[in-house]
Amino acid sequence: MTAALAHIWRHPIKSHGREQLSEVTLQAGQTMPWDRTWAVTHEGARIDGSEWAHCSNFSRGAKAPQLMAINCDLDETTETVTLSHPARETIALHPERDAATLVEWVRPLMPEDRAQSAAIIRVAGRGMTDTPFPSISIANIATHRAVEGKLGKALSMQRWRANLWLDGLQAWEEFDWIGKTLHLGEIEVTIEERITRCLATTANPETGDRDADTLGALKTWGHQDFGVYGVVKNSGTIRCGDKAQII
Repeated sequence: MTAALAHIWRHPIKSHGREQLSEVTLQAGQTMPWDRTWAVTHEGARIDGSEWAHCSNFSRGAKAPQLMAINCDLDETTETVTLSHPARETIALHPERDAATLVEWVRPLMPEDRAQSAAIIRVAGRGMTDTPFPSISIANIATHRAVEGKLGKALSMQRWRANLWLDGLQAWEEFDWIGKTLHLGEIEVTIEERITRCLATTANPETGDRDADTLGALKTWGHQDFGVYGVVKNSGTIRCGDKAQII
């Protein structure tokens, strides 16, 4: 089976929803357009929104698992994001102009013993990915299946919040790509490093409840990693079905 791009996902507000795409145009050296464009800071954050900041400054699924059950839809023209959650009413807003509304909407989803959501930031020119360098995240469906097999249960791939999903590979094959170049559709991506995972992946993206020991499963392989980070080398468009090849 030829390896191919199976799924494309973006997350307009970091840790607050996901949206599936059929194609996307990427720019050299940049994060995926509209991926983690906005991020929700919490009361303990010590940042001003002028530059990249570590994920510990933000409300996220590792500390607030109910956030994992948010879905979203972005209107790029108006920058309006429609958010939905099984326990909340659906709402449409502009994350910056309607920051107070967004913070209020997520308040019931935040554990009372955690720092509460406080403000929305947007850094010019890049998404707030978990890496200090502008990255896209790439995951392997076969590796996901291996984790399912280890746990003995079906899992939603959205636990991993990856941008790109590849099909037709061997499990864990992506870890051999560090330092190599992935050719995908019209673009090339330099594979930089493995992605170390956190408690966010233990939460069910349908319910927001922690119901799977994904980290324990990963540790049986001697690590806590799933997927890889890459840097886009040239601008171009990728589409679901595009062939994926290490060159």
